[in-house]
Parts: sequence; structure tokens; C-alpha cells
Amino acid sequence: MSATSAAPALWPALLARADHLRDDLCLVGAKGHRVRFADGREALCGTSGLWNVNLGYGNEAVAEASARALRDASYLSVFRYSNTYARAAAETLVGLAGPDRFARVLFSTSGGAANDAVLKLVRHVHAIEGHSERRIVIGLRGSYHGLTYGGFSLTGENLGQQLYGVDPRFVRHVKPNAVDELNDILSALGDRVAAIVVEPVLGSGTVALDDAYVNALLALRSRHGFLLVADEVATGYGRVGPMFASSAWPDAPDVMLTSKGLTNGAAAASAILVSHRIAQAFENSDQVLVHAETQAGTPASCAVISAVAEEFTRLDALGNGQRIAAVLDAGLTSLAARLPVPTSTAGRGLFRTLHAHAPDGAPVGSAVVAQLITAVREAGAVVHPGPGGIQLIPALTYSEAEVAELLGCVERGFAQVATDGGFARPVLEPAS
Repeated sequence: MSATSAAPALWPALLARADHLRDDLCLVGAKGHRVRFADGREALCGTSGLWNVNLGYGNEAVAEASARALRDASYLSVFRYSNTYARAAAETLVGLAGPDRFARVLFSTSGGAANDAVLKLVRHVHAIEGHSERRIVIGLRGSYHGLTYGGFSLTGENLGQQLYGVDPRFVRHVKPNAVDELNDILSALGDRVAAIVVEPVLGSGTVALDDAYVNALLALRSRHGFLLVADEVATGYGRVGPMFASSAWPDAPDVMLTSKGLTNGAAAASAILVSHRIAQAFENSDQVLVHAETQAGTPASCAVISAVAEEFTRLDALGNGQRIAAVLDAGLTSLAARLPVPTSTAGRGLFRTLHAHAPDGAPVGSAVVAQLITAVREAGAVVHPGPGGIQLIPALTYSEAEVAELLGCVERGFAQVATDGGFARPVLEPAS
């Protein structure tokens, strides 16, 4: 049905009110790498769900693990208790991330909630170590760390934080890959900084941190004593190549977050992995971190975490993802020559943005991006909006034929927007 004046019971997130009842935006099922809509159409998923279904939809091993846990345990808590499912999943995660790098795991329910917990964690560690003045947390401009109040304050995109009364007093933001700016703020605030939180590839715009910047972060950590947090909610689980992007860094972060690919989208879960230093600080002081969530570390979510890890090995997801990333990279280079407007690409691995530019070279505005998303979907594929373009985030289990199909849909979508005169639209808002 088309949009009507009826008031729907469901309030979808980040969707205009006029679109709440559109059947072409209502999903009814998914299998493999395809999704089905209520209007009867099927589309190739070029977004891995919300960047989380890295192994494709409907994985039988993951579904069976969840069902078995729900039958055998239904619900068990890690709120003043532990459970065997959570213990097993935590051991699995430490094994995946490296027991030489990380010691313990805290479970949460989303990337945003995990970032909230991390803001408390890093301040508590410094308090244990006698540095309660270290309360400031630095993030990157253009970053995304969720929309819960703590994560929202750390998010470096302007998404209405002032409107919602988000407290920015103990958060600062610096430009990604700008070492001079990082040096300046640490020179001014170094002994008050609890942590710097970075995404190895920023989710908004897929801006990758370069090697020089990562090396500077590690050197500055040694000099100034802050904790380094890698928010790998999006980049974990092979999205940009290795299992975790920060595993390629010369030294480990003090804290690492993972979520999206953690359960292949089959459960609401996230995890916070902490270094031996942090684990030891709490053990030696016998202090309790005040963070807990009813649905964190449940049998179903933790059984899924363990099953996803096994499926990564069985499917050679990392190896296939790296091969498909090379195919996608070559395809994007070839595609650029055929598109009706100048384009540029950003990102790494299977986490890419295709930026479109107006005839004068300016990035296209959000209205044109919305046209592109619709046109590509009508051509047969789902892609995600990004600053000045579209994001392509295929599953690690894609085939080469599916990459070609995705890029073909993108090409037809660009052609349709050009035919409709969309690229001639003036840019009325600043690029994000």
C-alpha cells in the first residue's frame, strides 16, 4: 500500500512519517544475499543488513544454535550471575582477538550501549590507578558511536545532540588522520584525557585511519597515558579484511568493541574486550564496574556468537571476503569510467563508499543521495546512504557474479538519476 493518513502502530527508525506505510520499504523475508519486500519485489542486499549480516541471511547453523539455547535455557543472566553460554562465548572471543592482547569480555546489547559502558570503564580504570581527573574522552569528527546518551555524545556527526540535551562537557572531537590536531589537544589536555576512541574505518563516509595516524595514536598513548579504544562495531568480523581491523596495528588497543557481525544479525548483542592491564586493575582493587543490562550475555545471543565463529571457519569467510573485496575494488574502478558524473571511492575491504560529484566538483547533497538509493533499489539492489554518495557493504560470502550484479544495479541507478536531472540539483546543505 502507498503512504496514507492512517496512523501505523510501528514507528520505524530514521524514516520520514510519510513513508511509514510504504510496502516497497517493508521487508518480509531474506535468504542468502537477497531480501523480499511486501510489494512482492526481491532485491540483492548490498548492505549486509545494517552492516551486520556478514555471512548472509538464514544461516542454518546460527539458527539452530539459537533455537537450541532457547529450548534448553530460555533465559539466563549475567546480571549478578554468570552462565555457561556466556563463559563459552567469552572464551571464543578472546581466542579470536588474541589472548595475548585481551583478557576479559563484557557483554552488552548494542554498539551504542557498549560505548556507554566504555565511557564508564575508562574513567573507572583511571580512578583505580589514582587519576580521577582523567575524565575527558576524545573521539573523531564524522564518527558514529550510537545514539544512546553516552555513545551519542561521542558520535562525531551532528545528528541533533544539542536538540536532545546530550552532555558534551567531557567529550572532545578532532579531525581524523590529522596528527597535528591530535598533538595540539593532547598538549592542552593530556593529563585530563581518559581515552581516545576511534573507528579503524569511520562508519560515516568509510574514512579509513591511515598507518601514520595509528602509529601516532600509539606513540601518544605511551607519552600521555590515555587508554586507546578501538570501536570495531562495524569493522570487526572481516568487514575490512582481517577478523578485527585493529589486529593489524603494531600494538593492541586497550579496549575493543564488537557488535554487528558478532551475531550475523541474529541477536541483539555486543561485546567489550579489555586488555590484561584493565582486567588486572579491577582484580587487584576488587572493584565492580557499575554496568549491567538485562538482555546482555543471554544463552541465545551467546550461543549465536559461538556458532558465528564456527561458521567463519567452515565457510572460509575471511578468505572469501578478501577475494570479493579485490573483485569489488576492480569493479568500482571500472564502473567509475561509465558513470554519468565524476565519482570517487573511500573505505577498505567490503566497507566502501562511492561518492558522487556534481558537475562543479562539489559532493552531491542528501536529496540526490536519496534519489540514488531509490533508483538503485528499483534497479534491483539495496545500498546505504553515505555522505555525498552511497555505501556498498556486501556480505563476505558474496560471489563474483553477485558483485557484478550489485555494480550493474548501481550503474542503472546512476543512469536513472541522470535522466531525471538529479545531478543538476544545487547542493543546498554542507557535506557531512
